[in-house]
Amino acid sequence: MNVHARQPADGLAETVLIVPGMHCAGCMGKVERGLAEVSGVDAARVNLSARQVTVRHRPDLTGRDLVAALDAIGFESQLRRGALAKSESAARPLLAPLAVAGFAAMNVMLLSVGVWSGAEGATRELFHWLSAAIGIPAIAYAGQPFFRSAWGALRRRRTNMDVPISIGVLIATGLSAYEVVVGGRHAWFDGALMLLTFLLAGRVLDAMMRDRARSGVDALLSHVGHGATVVAADGTLGWQATDALAPGTVMRVAAGERLAADGVIVSGGSRFDQSLLTGESAPVSAGNGDLVMAGTLNLDDPVDVRVVAAGEDTTVAEIARLMQASAQDRSKYVRIADRASRLYAPAVHTLAALTLVGWLLAGAGLYKALVIAVAVLIITCPCALGLAVPVAQVVASGALMRAGVMVKDGSALERMATVDYALLDKTGTLTLGSPAPDKAVLSAMPAHAREVALALASHSRHPISRALAAALSAQGVKAAPLVDVTERAGNGVFATWTDRPGAPRAVSLRRPDAASGIAVSLDIAGDPAWLIPLADPLRPDAREALARMKALGIQCQILSGDNAAAVRDVARQTGLFGQAAASPADKQDAIARLQAMGRSVLMAGDGLNDGPALSKADASIAPGTASDVGLQASDLVFVQPSLLAVPRAVLASRRTMRVVRQNFALAIGYNVLAVPLAMAGFVTPMIAAIAMSVSSVIVIGNSLRLNRATRLPRLAQARGQKAA
Repeated sequence: MNVHARQPADGLAETVLIVPGMHCAGCMGKVERGLAEVSGVDAARVNLSARQVTVRHRPDLTGRDLVAALDAIGFESQLRRGALAKSESAARPLLAPLAVAGFAAMNVMLLSVGVWSGAEGATRELFHWLSAAIGIPAIAYAGQPFFRSAWGALRRRRTNMDVPISIGVLIATGLSAYEVVVGGRHAWFDGALMLLTFLLAGRVLDAMMRDRARSGVDALLSHVGHGATVVAADGTLGWQATDALAPGTVMRVAAGERLAADGVIVSGGSRFDQSLLTGESAPVSAGNGDLVMAGTLNLDDPVDVRVVAAGEDTTVAEIARLMQASAQDRSKYVRIADRASRLYAPAVHTLAALTLVGWLLAGAGLYKALVIAVAVLIITCPCALGLAVPVAQVVASGALMRAGVMVKDGSALERMATVDYALLDKTGTLTLGSPAPDKAVLSAMPAHAREVALALASHSRHPISRALAAALSAQGVKAAPLVDVTERAGNGVFATWTDRPGAPRAVSLRRPDAASGIAVSLDIAGDPAWLIPLADPLRPDAREALARMKALGIQCQILSGDNAAAVRDVARQTGLFGQAAASPADKQDAIARLQAMGRSVLMAGDGLNDGPALSKADASIAPGTASDVGLQASDLVFVQPSLLAVPRAVLASRRTMRVVRQNFALAIGYNVLAVPLAMAGFVTPMIAAIAMSVSSVIVIGNSLRLNRATRLPRLAQARGQKAA
């Protein structure tokens, strides 16, 4: 596969680098600032969830130059292979260190309880030696994510948030080992292990959310064929992988295959499932000269297609790039953390150094001064700050899950809390996505007409035919015997029915040429034609959900790729303005216009074509019946049929952000009170670790209040929640 470097229309080159060492907002800021300082770089944009950075630069600047620039600021990187390569899990490498740190911390704490309870002499020394035997190997293993990061920064004469953490852990471990060897009274292995446990827990929670957030592109690309049968000039057939296809190549696409490239049909005709691009569930007929897109499914007959765009030039690849470019971390609290991270390391180093020097000048010995300085390093550890956001997100996500709403991206709760404009897809979002025939019309039809309609509908897999067959079967109708049944792509189902001996009658079930909305026509020779309208019913509580959204100060609009008549009907039922026939690019443009006006946009959609819009919006939600791409690209997924899940998610998000702000206040208040005490020598490393842990527990306890975050207030009270 080729190295991923593109040549945009403006003449600048675009290169994507994988930077596995990025794990926080501080890293993100350093990477973007470091690359921006390189001569020839126009812009650098980090996707923290995917651990990638997209760099726009002059064509004469090579990928190796960019890799060297990142290496100079402490980040190893590599060129991404392939246009849209998958990323590895960010959480998985942290799970084993977390398990080791947690298990060791519990065991060492049990031994420490014996020391605190008054164990003396040989018993205390035994407990200390056992603690060292457990703690030192565990700290060496569990601390590797921090030690490697800190060493990488120091080796390049830089610093980051992991430097003071590593220094504190290593000095505390070294002093504890010294105490064990000389038979001292104190050892702080438990403090170092608790510190690592809480830090790793925060990173794992955050990484798990990010792993969920970046899976949309992979789901989208799964709809593209892995290769195609190619027709050579001499008529011979061969197989080519998707990466090997080139414009001008002729593909032979069998029924049931997905296209591996964009192309024009040169032989044959068939129906294609184009919901990937348009959102229309109804198949589209295409023949000679018609354009068909990669990822669409050939439903009926084999066709030959001449490739016009392959690989990263296909429409699907462009949609995937739009999703990837839109799925950046847009969190205000990430930006705050970025600024705080620039100050954290130098501030902590300065405080610890001042403490060490101050106590030495005051006449304390080096050992005592080091112990107090280590206490300062430990007590200032940002565990509570690190847990303030992810713990609140996880608790709120659990509450929403119990209410039938799955949160895939924790930072979406922050963005969801600010939305004031909602764009709602029609089919499958406002509606159930399952058209149902008009029961009154079916009841008015004579018995033989219903029997013929059921027989014809049962011979087709078209969604409308299946809905009609299900409705008639539910009424107890039995299918009439038919012969010579054929289904013609794009036309309907045709057959012969003999209602009496020697009198065959032609029958058909087809889509009328000119009909408003969704309908099928039942034609029986000798009888009047029956027009059977179908309607896609609104989701339960849709009107109440929209009323709650309005009460929350959120303006709603329909934005659908469906036809104008169908959108107009739903707009009439809901009282919303509706835009029909919107392509994926149209939906992104609509969101961009609203965002340019200062609106915070929520996108709710379910189709494959909604993927870019779901990624572009400030927050997004999809029903559980959505396509794989819709499910993966959205921030939240609701699995209940009721549309009340949407205002419920907004309310829970606003309550979550209120708790997050409280958590920040608690964490900062803890440092304001604890740091002066540590610098004054009133806090040992063990007490510092306990204090750090208590502050984390307080933050966790405050976050647990979000278990009731999904409770809906009375509709009259919902308006007041906007300010919360």
